[in-house]
Amino acid sequence: MLAIRLPLDLEARLENLAKATGRTKTFYAREAIVAHLDDLEDLYLAEQRLLDNRAGRSASVPLEDGMKRYGLNALMAKALRGELE
Repeated sequence: MLAIRLPLDLEARLENLAKATGRTKTFYAREAIVAHLDDLEDLYLAEQRLLDNRAGRSASVPLEDGMKRYGLNALMAKALRGELE
């Protein structure tokens, strides 16, 4: 169970959407969380990786080296030439 307090303007928008569509506010709150939770988790992970890198706890690889390692230079060249389907 989750209870959240929303700013009045957001609460009103949610209420209006629910009334207009015949769905519940809970339905739309759940949909919003499901739609954005992956992004929030990815953001948190990226921030942690950045902090680790800046603190010297992890290493980085130059972009060109990473692209070469995984064959992305050739793939990018094909894409630019319009050879990918």
